[in-house]
Amino acid sequence: MNAAAHASPDPVSDPGAYQRLLVSLVGDDDPAEVQAATPAALRALVDAAGPALGRRPGPGDWSALECLAHIVDAELVSSARYRWILAHEEPDLLPYDQDLWIDRLHAPPEDAPELLALFEALRAANLSLWARTPVAARDRAGIHRERGPESYGLTFTLIAGHDRFHLTQARRALDTFDSGG
Repeated sequence: MNAAAHASPDPVSDPGAYQRLLVSLVGDDDPAEVQAATPAALRALVDAAGPALGRRPGPGDWSALECLAHIVDAELVSSARYRWILAHEEPDLLPYDQDLWIDRLHAPPEDAPELLALFEALRAANLSLWARTPVAARDRAGIHRERGPESYGLTFTLIAGHDRFHLTQARRALDTFDSGG
């Protein structure tokens, strides 16, 4: 299990607290600007990580690479959710088990460039979708099976906070090795 889950509300058992945490990480910042900054932050993280990229700081903790992979997974899932919300009437939004995705779908640190390329393409498409979507349409909602109704605007903001949360987690993982841990 991802150790960051112990430091934050569980998204399944306490979805409201989880949403509030991610929204608070965005604060008054524009979620599109937060999201636009993430690709460069991820590239800088990977470039600075060296051999520590794939190392877990402790049992049950994610490595910086796994944090990157999770951010990419979340972008992939949110890409579909955004489009379902905008195109359908209150669509069902499926959850996913983040730990299973990390354990079963991701490979060694050599795959970081592929993850970054996928993330950058998805993020660019999603930022473009956000920019061209009328403000009134951002209130359209889907029904998340674990968290209930979520609007496009909320989902977009949650991803901005999610970026910040997991970038911090990845940096902490790398700091473990910089400090001799």
